[in-house]
Amino acid sequence: MRGIRWLVAAVSAVMIVVALGPPASALSLGEQAQLQAAMQQYVDKQLVDGVYLHLDRDSGEVRKLHPVTAHPMIMQMGAHYVLCFDFKDAAGASHPIDFYMTRKERSYVVFHAAVDDRALLKRLMRDGRITRLER
Repeated sequence: MRGIRWLVAAVSAVMIVVALGPPASALSLGEQAQLQAAMQQYVDKQLVDGVYLHLDRDSGEVRKLHPVTAHPMIMQMGAHYVLCFDFKDAAGASHPIDFYMTRKERSYVVFHAAVDDRALLKRLMRDGRITRLER
């Protein structure tokens, strides 16, 4: 009986690993492109009259940010990813947005957008929770 329980537990563990898919660092170039495309689609869907509206936490003002450049680098945070996009305001000041993303079925979704919050990204990197995904 004990051998059968061990076998059932081992098979269950293998099934879970297979269901979860390969580790995040094993993303193919196609999956990396899919992540970038999902971020771009997210940004496009959020635009109002061509700008990304952001409520400034400190001032309470709604800032209009214009998308400029998506960074090609992808970072990994366990089973999640972080991608960056540069925006500019009307005065030309730069405002980086870090998009925290995860897999949903056959695509990827943004679950958090950190506007001008590089401190969060740097802290998570310093703590070893975020690493650069190797291409």
